[in-house]
Amino acid sequence: MNMRKENKTAESVGRVTHTSILLGDSYELIKTIPDKSIDLVVIDPPYEMETRGVGFHKKRDYYDLIHDKGLAVSINEDILKELDRVMKKTNIYIFCNKNQMLMYLQYYKGRNVDILVWHKTNPIPTINNKYLSDLEYILFVRDKGVKMYNTYSTSSKLYQSIVNKKDKAMYKHPTIKPLELLRKFIINSSQEGDTILDCFMGSGTTGIACKELNRNFIGIEINEEYYNIAKDRIEGINEQMRIGD
Repeated sequence: MNMRKENKTAESVGRVTHTSILLGDSYELIKTIPDKSIDLVVIDPPYEMETRGVGFHKKRDYYDLIHDKGLAVSINEDILKELDRVMKKTNIYIFCNKNQMLMYLQYYKGRNVDILVWHKTNPIPTINNKYLSDLEYILFVRDKGVKMYNTYSTSSKLYQSIVNKKDKAMYKHPTIKPLELLRKFIINSSQEGDTILDCFMGSGTTGIACKELNRNFIGIEINEEYYNIAKDRIEGINEQMRIGD
């Protein structure tokens, strides 16, 4: 298995935070993370995709790549059990589509579950005998008693923004998520100095949010191109922090 590990530190507002970025198979590398060491998980695993037609070929290339690497397109219970193992208590955000909802809801039965929505105000204008693809779902699951740190202004279950085409073009990732949305999740569900895991790291947006908010970050990504983009992005923000000190 091709794997590299980067250990970086950054100083901001008097606090030292640590970033560990891993290149390799998340289904294997997560086994190296100690039990009950993670405060919050934020993940955007590859979705099951049935949609065909205009506008989806770039995403399809991404899923074909995952198949070529020998990984399942959809997340499975094996890694959910590993995530349960590494979290101090269940505290996780999972981006998903409607086809995956039932599996997640069955797995997390008995725990607190919220369904959050990212509403894209400028979706691809194709209908093809269906509703617009203007919603993306996020499941927020936590054990009873897990505290939130939200305020009124960060508590809406609905997040609205345009499709982030600029970020997609800049960071060459077809499913990149808005930085502000990830910042909201991290603010609401963790504190400074906590450790955040994203084992489907992509181009590193969760890591950027963690550095800006003084959280420790562990990221895993199987695609070397995306790994290098994430590494460059996060090292860039570390440099900006040092210059600002």
